[in-house]
This record gives sequence, structure tokens and C-alpha cells, in this order.
Amino acid sequence: MVTEGPIGERIRIYRRRRGLSQRELAELVARSESWLSQVERGIRSVDRLSVLIDIARVLKTDVETLAGHRFALAPNGQPELDGLEEIRSALSAYPGLGVSAVSAGNLDEITRMTGEVHRRYQSADYGAAAGILPSLVTSVDAIVAETGGDERRRALSVQNQVYIAAAKLVTKIGDGQLAWVAADRAVTAAMRAEAPTLGAGAAYQVACAFLKLDQLDRAEHVAMTTAEQLDDDGPLGVSYQGALFLIGSVIAGRRSDHAEATDRLRRAQYLADALGEDGNYGWTAFGPTNVAIHRVSAAAELGDAKHAITLAEGIDTQGLPEGLSSRRAQVHIDTAWAYSQHREDAAVVVNLMEAERVAPQALRYNVIVRELLREMLKRERRSATPGLRPLAQRAGVLS
Repeated sequence: MVTEGPIGERIRIYRRRRGLSQRELAELVARSESWLSQVERGIRSVDRLSVLIDIARVLKTDVETLAGHRFALAPNGQPELDGLEEIRSALSAYPGLGVSAVSAGNLDEITRMTGEVHRRYQSADYGAAAGILPSLVTSVDAIVAETGGDERRRALSVQNQVYIAAAKLVTKIGDGQLAWVAADRAVTAAMRAEAPTLGAGAAYQVACAFLKLDQLDRAEHVAMTTAEQLDDDGPLGVSYQGALFLIGSVIAGRRSDHAEATDRLRRAQYLADALGEDGNYGWTAFGPTNVAIHRVSAAAELGDAKHAITLAEGIDTQGLPEGLSSRRAQVHIDTAWAYSQHREDAAVVVNLMEAERVAPQALRYNVIVRELLREMLKRERRSATPGLRPLAQRAGVLS
């Protein structure tokens, strides 16, 4: 993530990453090319916060990243979840320090609690997952440190899943650097367990962390290299490989590469058809329905709003395994994003309210949702969108 240097330099770097000329970006934020040139050279400042928000939205980053500092009331940041500091401390501690295997509990209980964290995450109950993770991290580290023989490999496999859960949660509600630390430890655990398939699941989280850090090239390299090299045609291997192609499609969409995004979705569809069900192997939620959900996301990312809405209307999420509330909510979030591209604010609010009904915390910690709400508040007509302000308050956008 670019955090140093003047704001104009950061805008220039992110603009080039998106492949936009100064004229193109200026037109997208309703300013002149001359104005943007002066901003990037440091001759003038961005004089309106609303313009900075528009630039951040077009460049697919956040205002705090472009400004280079945190805001007391972050204009398009996200709230920090209770428990995140404890997770940060657990990930920063020396593995197993001061924790004995006796106090850590037995491996069966740690395995059970690891599954509970993944379930809480998939149901978008991020607060509960954050409450469990810190002690789980220290406990599994202690078990691995004190276990030998065949049981050690099992302990390392559980450690892999604990750190994958931590990486998922921190990617969603924390910072990318901390997510990378957790994902990297998951990779290490898989390597020590000599479990390449588990390593593929960890590599997926590494790619997500790099994506959070706006390091698209590194994210793409990890995801696609791992997907191409994975040689496991069992349900877990197919699910991890399919998930890697899906994150690859997201990355391609972020780069506005329609052809590559489409090809990766096609390859994921082939694997979903081979799997033959909406499974949840390795907590991936991978299957035909999840691929369909990603098609909507890709279309919205690429700016093809009409196609995204049409695709969303054809999705039936009832076949997803129980508990996948976050996946069910994502359809409505992406549909709202698509409607927002045509400024159909009433339809945006309806879809966000439906997403909130399915998974309330999925809205509060989704950057796109928070940006959509802020944009609509700027042009609000209360008679047309009476539910907008209460929704924005519940999502933490309005106090």
C-alpha cells in the first residue's frame, strides 16, 4: 500500500495502476485535466472532500490511503472491530510463549473451536469470531510446539486452519499487513505438515491479503501460480483450486481485464461442475452457486451494471450450505452496486436492506457498501429513499 509522499503522488501511482490517463480520471470525477495535473504535481490541493471520495472510488482504494493519514471520522474507512487488538497481539507474540499444552487444551477441542470460528465468519458474525481467535492462536501454537510424531502433523494441519481463519477475519475487518502475517503462517504450517493442498488454501489467503494491500501483481501471481500447480482432484483440492480461479477473476476485474476475468470464471465453472454440488470443503463455499455469485461481482466490478443485475436475478442461494449468510448477502450487495452505477438509489437501498436482513455485519464492514451509502447521502432525496438514513446509521456511516 502506498502511504508515503504527497497526496498528488499517491493519486498518480494509483491512477497508473488502474491504467487511466489524467484526462480519463479527470472526466470521471468531473474535473479538468489541467486541475488533476496540478494536483499530481503538488501545485494545488484537492479542495473538496467529496472530490477525494470520488477519486478514491474510481481508483478502487480508500480516502485514508490517498490522504496518507487516518481521519477522526473516516470518510470512507471502516470501523475497527472489538477484539482486533487482541488478535494483533496474539499474532505478534512469539508462538507458544508462556502457554503449556495443558493450558492450551486438547487438540480435539481446538479443532472444534477452529470450526466454530470459520462458521461464525461465514455467517458474518465477525464479533464472535474475533472473540474466539486470540486464545485459539496461542493454544494451537503451544500444541504444535509440544507435540511430536504423527500427532504433530495433525496439529500442524489444525494450525493451518486457525491461521486461515485469522487471515480471513483480518482481511475483512483489519489491515492487509496483519492479514499477510496470518496467511504466511498458514502457508508455513502446511509446509511443515507436508500438506500441499492445505498450502493452496493458505495461498488463497495470501492473495487476498495482497489484494487488500493493493498489490495486484503479487496477488495475481500467488493465486494463479498456485491454481495452475495444484494437483489434487479430490473435493478439497477442487474447491481450493476453484476458489483460486475465483479470486483470480476478481483481480482481473480490478484491472478491468474483461477477457481474463471471463476466462478464469469459465475455469472455475468447470471445476464447480466437476465438484457437482454447492459444497463447503475447506470452508471455501465453493460450488456452482458461488461461481454464479462471482459472475455478478465481476460484472459489477467491470462496470457492466445491466448484465450484473440480470445475472443476480437468476441466482437462487437456497442451495448453499446452511450458515453461509455472508455469501447470500453478497448477491444483494453486488446488485446494489450495479444499480448505483445507474443512480437508481431506491433499488440500491432495497438491496442493501435485504443484505442487512441476511447478514447485518456484512454491511458494516464492507467498504463498497459504506461508499455507496455516502454517495447516496450526498444526493439524497428523502421522499425517494426514506430508508436511506436509518440504514446509513445502522451501518455506522451516520452517527
